[in-house]
Amino acid sequence: MTRTIHRTAIFHGWWIVVVAAIGLSMSYGPIVTFTFGVFFKPLSQEFGWNRAQVSLAFSLSLLIMSVVFPFVGRLVDRFGARRVIVPSVLLFGLGLISFSLLSANLWHLYAIYLVLGIVGGGTAPVPYSNVIAHWFDKRRGLALGLTMVGLGLSTFIMPFLAQTLIASGGWRRAYLTIGLMVMVVAIPVVALFLKETPHLLGLAPDGETTSPDTRGLTTHREGMSSAEAWRTETFWLMVGAFFLMSASVHGCLIHLVPLLTDRGVSAQGAAFATSLLGGALLLGRVGAGYLLDRFFASGVAVCFFCGATLGFILLWSGVTGIPAFAAAFLVGLGMGAEGDIIAYLVSRYFGLRAFGEIYGYTFAAFTLGGVVGPLLMGEGFDSTGSYDLGLSTFVVATLLAAGLMTRLGPYRTWVAAEAAAVS
Repeated sequence: MTRTIHRTAIFHGWWIVVVAAIGLSMSYGPIVTFTFGVFFKPLSQEFGWNRAQVSLAFSLSLLIMSVVFPFVGRLVDRFGARRVIVPSVLLFGLGLISFSLLSANLWHLYAIYLVLGIVGGGTAPVPYSNVIAHWFDKRRGLALGLTMVGLGLSTFIMPFLAQTLIASGGWRRAYLTIGLMVMVVAIPVVALFLKETPHLLGLAPDGETTSPDTRGLTTHREGMSSAEAWRTETFWLMVGAFFLMSASVHGCLIHLVPLLTDRGVSAQGAAFATSLLGGALLLGRVGAGYLLDRFFASGVAVCFFCGATLGFILLWSGVTGIPAFAAAFLVGLGMGAEGDIIAYLVSRYFGLRAFGEIYGYTFAAFTLGGVVGPLLMGEGFDSTGSYDLGLSTFVVATLLAAGLMTRLGPYRTWVAAEAAAVS
């Protein structure tokens, strides 16, 4: 006997978006990356470590996480996102708590950050995007964008919260509190409410109804394996474009405050520019997601990438005041759009069969760009006494990334194949 599941007023997939957004708000990005600067001086001052020694801990963490991402994706494809996220969040929270026991041995700092990099991949967008891609097809772009809002909002809140906790109880208690918060907030929400696919509830992507008789023919069976994706030109075009864009926008983000203050902009004005970049990042995520559902994705990517190029050109020209704020806004839009575009393109060109692993490789390239860009920007300044070399390089890099996007070609016909299977 076939049972029909009736459509409710609100498609359950949107509740999955809320769950994923909450989970991402407690992920590596906002919890570690955006609070690193807040904990920087307290650690350095207490143990006498110099800035290079402390900075190396973060770089090592990002590097190991870049290596881990493809393995995280493979685990998600095999066992499901929830079975990866929950233990990862648990270990991630315990790793943060262990900072409260940090000793004066520098290797202890590096060991904790390496652990955070290993387990942090399971808290990052890779597993959550896998779930959202299964729940949505026609509105996949918007759903991915709204999911990333949770991560973006947390990047605003966490630095202020960390600073408040340090001021009230010291950095050790701050780490202890944040670690407990990560586990208390994310683990119950993900464990209880994150459903891997709509077919578990008798639904199809975007809210169409289905029956138990057709649940075996799910969309995740369609697409390429990771080995097949590796052999395509499309994969390497995407990897190259996202690496170049990530290196450029992250290099600008990390050095934006010193760049502007060197030009006579006040510390408050430079901080405002950084906040403006963060606000544009949020807008870019939602805006790109909305546009991806309505226009060809590579065209959307080219528009955002070229917008970032314009931002770099403005900064390269030596602007201050309102033009500098406009430049920061344009760079932020490009940075925000990348997260949505990566997941969306992977799903359209390679399908959902090995989405987690393929997305893991592309996101690893994005993360590596975030390591390389700031280093290149800093080296350029140290060798020339100016950021002009770095900015001019980023202009060329973002234009090249936009050019790579124009060569992707049409989407693969995974949707048609899935529809034929179900019918």
